[in-house]
Amino acid sequence: MGMSIPECLGQLDIRKGVVGLATGAGAIYLLYKAIKAGIKCQPPICTASPICIARLAIERERHGRDSGELRRLLNSLECKQDEYAKSMILHSITRCVYLLEAEASACTVDDIRLVGCMLDDKDNSVKIQALNALKAFSGIRKFRLKIQEHSIKVLELISTIWDSELHIAGLRLLNNIPLPDFVHPQLRRVMPSLMEILQCDYILSQVQTIRLLSYLAQKNDLLYDILNCQVHSNFLNLFQSTQSGSLLFEVLVFAERLSEGRNSPHYRAVKWHYNEQSLHEALFGDESRLADRLLALVIHPEEDVQIQACKVIVSLQCPQDLRARPSCQPSSSFFNSGE
Repeated sequence: MGMSIPECLGQLDIRKGVVGLATGAGAIYLLYKAIKAGIKCQPPICTASPICIARLAIERERHGRDSGELRRLLNSLECKQDEYAKSMILHSITRCVYLLEAEASACTVDDIRLVGCMLDDKDNSVKIQALNALKAFSGIRKFRLKIQEHSIKVLELISTIWDSELHIAGLRLLNNIPLPDFVHPQLRRVMPSLMEILQCDYILSQVQTIRLLSYLAQKNDLLYDILNCQVHSNFLNLFQSTQSGSLLFEVLVFAERLSEGRNSPHYRAVKWHYNEQSLHEALFGDESRLADRLLALVIHPEEDVQIQACKVIVSLQCPQDLRARPSCQPSSSFFNSGE
């Protein structure tokens, strides 16, 4: 059995007579030997750490051997575990899915179902890690249909639990899979919650939310629900040049898609009515100050923001079905003659 450094030094002390006879250099040499022996006696680094697991698994996969680590983790998830253990297991599963492509592809829909069941856990950290694991699995095409089945549950979590980390994890998952039509009724119900998340001051969740809304804005049956959704009076603060460039770009893409959608022949065939605090009124209403914000963004330091601001201006000035015509006239008084 190995000895610790203090034990090795203790034995050295027992032999102090020998050390006393040695020269100063000899004493130093004996001390060096004792310390070196003690260091060698220390227990090895824990091979159960996530880093060690990842290294061993990658090395085995590199040599064409299945490490079995992902299967072991999934099997352990089936056993009764406390919340902390489940959270750590799910975190390790996520790492393995990203690192071990062959082992992840060998998993089954039952494994996806098992991970999805963790969304019902009472602990938020377990829910977040389950969302991250599903996001990792969603990169494998054959699992996407199965993961889609959890879309409604994910939207429910996002809309009922006010937790930024959960919002980010859930939205990243939704942004990584195609959302089927059967989810649209639930999307209509959670639209106010999505708008609230968009207007919070946490940029990571804002970016993920705006990406989802930009995707949904291209769905004809959801466009009105988005445009008529109530927003705060300071909604246009999202277009301020002081905002993060990444957020500004996504907000401008969202505005362009909304503008194109409302100017499409399909949408203009119906006379829509909007409430006074709606997103439509904030962006496109007679009292909107969006024009001022866009003009300021045309000289933004980041080129992609400049270009996207110009695209929004063009979409507002020229309806989609008129852009191909040589003499395209403004569709509204968005910019007056002074501007």
